[in-house]
Amino acid sequence: MARVDALLAARPGTGRPDGAREWDLGVGTVEVLPLRDGKRVVGAEVRVPLVDGEDLIREALTEAAGLAHEARLRLFDPQLGEVLTGAATERVVEQYLRTEHYRRTAKPMELTPGLAEAMDRAERVNSLGLPSERMSLTSRLVFFAVGGFALLYFVMRFLMAKLNGE
Repeated sequence: MARVDALLAARPGTGRPDGAREWDLGVGTVEVLPLRDGKRVVGAEVRVPLVDGEDLIREALTEAAGLAHEARLRLFDPQLGEVLTGAATERVVEQYLRTEHYRRTAKPMELTPGLAEAMDRAERVNSLGLPSERMSLTSRLVFFAVGGFALLYFVMRFLMAKLNGE
């Protein structure tokens, strides 16, 4: 990633505090983020926003291929599952155009009230690497009390049945 950062620093764009870079390609801007496996950086991810037309994706592919060549790295498309070559570029563009067409024509999903906030909170917790939130003390006490009373009920019912000779 250090080689990619050094090469991107010489190109138009800006760095962000979270480690990502906004790379200005002239026809639009793409994001370049570190790709992590756990805490280890294993590559760079290039995010191309969905826009009408294929100019941005073609320019992003051309520039990313040039950057990968300069950095002596491979350009890999995880959706195709292969290293990109000149022949695979057209398949990436077709896939991008299908996705962009779907974005324009699909009916927007409506989120359940409160779900967006819960998803944002979960994403923040995941990005910090914190463990999932434990159940609150009050909830644990309520579950313990309900379980205790249920157990007591079944034990008392069994004992009463034995005393009555059943």
